[in-house]
Amino acid sequence: MIQFAYITGWRIASEVLPLEWRQIDFKAGEIRLDPETTKNRAGRVFPMTDDLRTLLKAQEAARSTVLQAGHLCPWVFWRMVAKGRRGPKQPKAIIAFTKAWKVACIGAGCPGRIPHDFRRTAIRNMVRRGVPERVAMQLAGHKTRSVFDRYNIVSEGDLRTAARQLGGLMAGTIQGQSAPAAVTTGGTTSEIA
Repeated sequence: MIQFAYITGWRIASEVLPLEWRQIDFKAGEIRLDPETTKNRAGRVFPMTDDLRTLLKAQEAARSTVLQAGHLCPWVFWRMVAKGRRGPKQPKAIIAFTKAWKVACIGAGCPGRIPHDFRRTAIRNMVRRGVPERVAMQLAGHKTRSVFDRYNIVSEGDLRTAARQLGGLMAGTIQGQSAPAAVTTGGTTSEIA
């Protein structure tokens, strides 16, 4: 589920947790978000990435064992919960995972993070991998540029990467090449291009 948010940039509580299998189309390779589950109340279709397909196939395999046991399970993200104390377990939709999230963050060495941080990570990953910003906006469900810009934050690392990419540009060289030789003509010095 966390990996899902990391890949898509979707809001976990409202867009990922309520997903049902009727919204997953492996053949078409897409996921359909219902309008009532998105913040801007606009439904959208998200094409599956390879990582997302792998994650969903794993969830589907887990679901098949529950179906074989005779339980209905329309949700993509669920857990087995006992009905009453020590009663028989049945699948139930996951609606929150606060405790598990805190334990995972501490284990990863980054306490205090919130699931919504993955929204920013997903946007940054898309942009840094060359996905056009307009496309990243649509995949994440951002309707306005101002909302998108809140998530697409420039870091110090981005600035250092840009500086490396621009290295040698002022001298007209590509990194690894030497600068052009200077020639003196008529008392002035000029560069040979």
